[in-house]
Amino acid sequence: MRSSFTPALFVLSLLSSAGAIGPDCVAGPLASNKICDKNASPPERAAALVAAMEDQEKLDNLMSKSKGVSRLGLPAYNWWGEALHGVAGAPGINFTGAFTNATSFPMPLLMAAAFDDDLIFKIGDIIGNEARAFGNNGKAPLDFWTPDINPFRDPRWGRGSETPGEDIARIKGYTKALLAGLEGDKPERKIVATCKHYVGYDMEDWNGTDRHSFDAQITMQDLAEYYMPPFQQCARDSKVGSFMCSYNAVNGVPTCADSYVLQTILRDHWNWTEHNNYITSDCEAVADISLNHHYAATNAEGTALAFIAGMDNSCEYEGSSDIPGAWSGGYLNTTIIDKALKRQYEGLVRAGYFDGDAATYAALGLEDINTPKARELALQISAEGLVLLKNDDHTLPLPLTNSSKVAMVGFWANDSSKLSGIYSGPAPFLHNPVWAAEQMGLSVVTATGPVLQNSTANDNWTTNALAAAESSDYILYFGGLDTSAAAETTDRLHIEWPTAQLDLINKLADLGKPLVVIASGDIVDNSPILALPGVNSLIWANWPGQDGGPAVMKVISGAIPAAGRLPITQYPANYTEISMLDMNLRPTNSTPGRTYRWFNGAIQPFGFGMHYTTFNATFAASKLTYSIPDLLKNCTAEFPDTCPVPAFEVAVTNTGNRTSDFVALAFIKGEVGPAPYPLKTLISYTRLRDIKGSETKAGQLPLTLGNLARVDESGNTVLYPGEYTLLLDEPTQTEISLTLEGEETVLDEWPQPPKRK
Repeated sequence: MRSSFTPALFVLSLLSSAGAIGPDCVAGPLASNKICDKNASPPERAAALVAAMEDQEKLDNLMSKSKGVSRLGLPAYNWWGEALHGVAGAPGINFTGAFTNATSFPMPLLMAAAFDDDLIFKIGDIIGNEARAFGNNGKAPLDFWTPDINPFRDPRWGRGSETPGEDIARIKGYTKALLAGLEGDKPERKIVATCKHYVGYDMEDWNGTDRHSFDAQITMQDLAEYYMPPFQQCARDSKVGSFMCSYNAVNGVPTCADSYVLQTILRDHWNWTEHNNYITSDCEAVADISLNHHYAATNAEGTALAFIAGMDNSCEYEGSSDIPGAWSGGYLNTTIIDKALKRQYEGLVRAGYFDGDAATYAALGLEDINTPKARELALQISAEGLVLLKNDDHTLPLPLTNSSKVAMVGFWANDSSKLSGIYSGPAPFLHNPVWAAEQMGLSVVTATGPVLQNSTANDNWTTNALAAAESSDYILYFGGLDTSAAAETTDRLHIEWPTAQLDLINKLADLGKPLVVIASGDIVDNSPILALPGVNSLIWANWPGQDGGPAVMKVISGAIPAAGRLPITQYPANYTEISMLDMNLRPTNSTPGRTYRWFNGAIQPFGFGMHYTTFNATFAASKLTYSIPDLLKNCTAEFPDTCPVPAFEVAVTNTGNRTSDFVALAFIKGEVGPAPYPLKTLISYTRLRDIKGSETKAGQLPLTLGNLARVDESGNTVLYPGEYTLLLDEPTQTEISLTLEGEETVLDEWPQPPKRK
């Protein structure tokens, strides 16, 4: 979905969202309607409201800017809220009055790099509390279109940092924890979260093909194994309140008009129907059905196809769908319209929208925004997500004191606007690295630097940077890619460091002083930095949020140890020779494969991250043997792939003298099941905290039958008997054998799509 909407529409949406949340269920016209009866079931309540509407009133409430029904006392409602890493700007959100800001956490990619789902749950809880506080006070809807869980398949994707990375196990763990925090654990939802963009969406505009017309050709194997599982977590396992269908088509059918995607898989196979939640389109995606995919002759027919396929709400700018035309042309009937409206309003019933002060989360308010706990968590996740990629001669942590003179050079050293990334609301504060260094009492000299890929460092930049560096004990260079402004409209053509920045870094390296590079934005090919002897250390910082500056300085100084891991592969610059439109994961004669599972030429791989100490990690067992019949014998879950397998036990010893966290990563590999075989696959992870020098801590790596299974060519999830190898850490420290005995067993039979004409 877009972040660029017109100011006029934004102002109108703000005006329409003012006032207390929900209708008057005490003395208003709806008071006698069952929608206001808390003793009735959510489906009964929603059905009663829809039954009271006239035809035109129904049509007026099928889009994101729903008009409400004044005759019934049903307020207008804008379904479009955003909360990717904190409550953010959106047409339905109003940052006015006392509600002028919200906690701004790092971008999801950096949060995922901490590999700590307990922390992600706490952050989701904070975001959900703040979002509900906005909603309770008429400043926002109760619907928030987050999280973005499309796998980060290609390093050029402009929106990749919105996601938890490239690995399915990591995405599912992040998603499960975040949704539990966002929506809460009560019968009523705190907010209605929305999993997006369903499905096969991971490009914006590349070499003349854009997201509005792209037809993603995906095999059933890749669809079931990679593109779908995050959404399975949302629907089947986390029972999220809402989904968003995407702009693109999959195998010839626009997702918002595809009953196979929306009904067969989402509602039927994943049993999402019983929760009767709603599906919104991405904004303008309905118009794309006819205008760009040419799947329908007119917008009216395309609009009808979407609602018939299972979409329930059209997110739109003016004219993005043609609901009146679909109705008057006879393409839409009352049965389909009523079904969509019932799903929408049942979602609001389940969030207490019609319950006023009696709603479960009605007490959340201004005092729940920007709390001390929220500030603490924002700083913690930012610091713990930072990834140390180079540290020659143990340069970091720097022995900083009040007498230390530090040159802070580069475009974001003293620019707070570079901390937040896309989909950010006004933060209570934005503390950049220079601010943080000054708070530490350091003697700081600053100089800015070049930004763009092809810009040339002018003489003033170079002169000022060298002057600052020459007068200092240490040099901190803050560079990388500043791409957040164009992230949702353009994909990258290059994944190299900007030439002008490399020129300046080389000049700084020639000074022979301790030089630390802190890179913002998405991961690019760091080869020149890694190979340059004069650069002692390299930290990846992505977009670190409201306390990004203090987080960086705490890691640089050693107050918080470096322990983050890369949630994505660092590809070589020439990887861009591959078409971004090729959705295949497995290597072919013309392509080398995608993600760490299939690509064997990473500059630095998924899961890599250095520490300020050294660790020895081992499995507690020397080998493992599991009987498939025994594993299945005690499996009583509706979905067998979710049944637990005995956890792997690991022992991690800090063999240095600095206390540090350690992220234990367990991978599996083996020439078992359908070829070609993945290089390895992450199956479990855990973050062990505060391991002191010479201390050993034990940890457990939980897993399920699904973690041990593979997906066949038809998309079925299969448990294959055979010999596997378990690997611990990246790079691997320990390997042990794992044997699965018994018969090949299908855990999940994937529904096949209908034959297309």
